[in-house]
Order: sequence, then C-alpha cells, then structure tokens
Amino acid sequence: MRRYQGWDRTDPAAVRASIEEMARRAPGEPGGWVQFSVEERSSGRLVGDVGLSPVDGEPGVVKVGYTIAPEFQGRGYATEAVAALVRYAFETLGAEVVRAYADAENIPSIRVAEKVGLRLMEQLEHRYGNRVWHGRRFERRRDDPPASGPADRDRGSER
Repeated sequence: MRRYQGWDRTDPAAVRASIEEMARRAPGEPGGWVQFSVEERSSGRLVGDVGLSPVDGEPGVVKVGYTIAPEFQGRGYATEAVAALVRYAFETLGAEVVRAYADAENIPSIRVAEKVGLRLMEQLEHRYGNRVWHGRRFERRRDDPPASGPADRDRGSER
C-alpha cells in the first residue's frame, strides 16, 4: 500500500507532527491535507483514512486521497468514504472541482475514483531523478451528474 503513497517520512515523530499540524487546520483551509479516519461500523476498527486538500493556485479545486489497509480492501470502504468526501467537498466546502490522482498500476484505486464519478482527465509521467512515476488524474465537476454506483444510491449502508 505504501508504494502508492507520497509520504516522505513514516517514523512515529513525523506522523505525530503531521497529525498535530492537521488538527490545527479546518478541512478545506489552505496549507495542506486534512485526514479523516475510516472505521468499520460494527467493530470500530480503523480500516484506513481519506483526506482532502485545496489545490494551491487553483481556487475551487480540492484534491482527495484515500488509503485502506490491505486486509480491508475490496469491501467497499474506500468507495463509501470517498463518495462521502466528494459530497462534502461540493456541498460543505463549495468546491467546483474534486480531483484525485492514482498510480497507473493501482487498479483498485482507479476503480474507486471511477465508482464515485471521477473521470479520467490525464495520464501523467513524472521523473524524480532515476525514478519515473506513471499516474492518472481524475476529476469531477460540481455540475457533472452524480455517480450512478452504490456509493451515491446507498449512503446509509452498514458495514
């Protein structure tokens, strides 16, 4: 799962510092990501997280991201949580565009983006020294029709 993430540091001190920084920022405020825990309703177990961040220099554009622990993948948690985050970005934050990026090899992440109504906008290639990242950029505009999948039809489903 980490291979698809852009985290620089995952040691406890860095994670703690990131959480403390996010706690001071309201969702949608400039300055970076705000993460939300995704938990299993029946047990309260942490299964992953979703997050959002306004895009620097692009007013009205909000990025969303998501991570679900491998043992919980394939159960609809990401789709349900990301669909809620997309609705939140439009309805509460007033976003005009919601954007997500996925590694080109991360097929489950690409499927989540598609299920919540984000459309493929661009195929990307970024070089970092000797490394090359191939990705996909997905977007949904406020005036796009809602997704027709279970994430929009069944907002209250139990897990």
